[in-house]
Amino acid sequence: MRLIDMHGTMLGIKPLIEAVNMAKGAGLDLVEISPDANPPVCKVMDFSKFLYEKEKQDRENRKKQKAGVLKEIRLNPRIASHDLQTKVKHIEEFLKEHNKVRVTVVFRGRENQHRNLGEEILMAIKDNLSAVGVVEGRPSMMGNRMSIMLAPAHVQAKPAAKPAPKPEQAPGA
Repeated sequence: MRLIDMHGTMLGIKPLIEAVNMAKGAGLDLVEISPDANPPVCKVMDFSKFLYEKEKQDRENRKKQKAGVLKEIRLNPRIASHDLQTKVKHIEEFLKEHNKVRVTVVFRGRENQHRNLGEEILMAIKDNLSAVGVVEGRPSMMGNRMSIMLAPAHVQAKPAAKPAPKPEQAPGA
C-alpha cells in the first residue's frame, strides 16, 4: 500500500504490517484514504480528528447548499394594475432570495369563461421579471387555477475585464 505520514509526506509503498506498526508507534491510526487506487493509499493520522474534520466540512457544505423554498402568489383575473405591480415586487424579492415562485390566478364563477385574462396577467408578470426569473414551462390549468412556476435566473457571468487604457503620448513626441 502507498503510505502517507501525518504531515502529508509520501513515504512510498510499504507492506501492511510495517504501516500498522508505524502508526501504532506514533500513537495514531492507519486510515485508508483511497481504496480504489492501485496500490491503495493509506495515511497515518488521528482517526477521531479525521471524522471531526469531515463532519465539520459536511456541515459547512449543508449551510452553503440552502435549498430554495417554494413560494406562492395568488391573484384573480380582475386584479388592478397597481396591485399587480405590488405583487410583482414581492415575486422579485422572492426570486432575489433564490426561492422558486408559483404564480396562480384563481378563477371564480363566470371568470372561468375569460381564461385569456389570466393568461395575459401571467405573461405580463413573466415579461416584468425576465431579468430576475426564468419561467419553467407554460401556464397550466388545474381546475379553476392557472399557474406558472418562476425560478431564479442563474447568476450571470461577470462582464469581461476592460482592456487596459493605452498610455497617452506626450505632445511633441
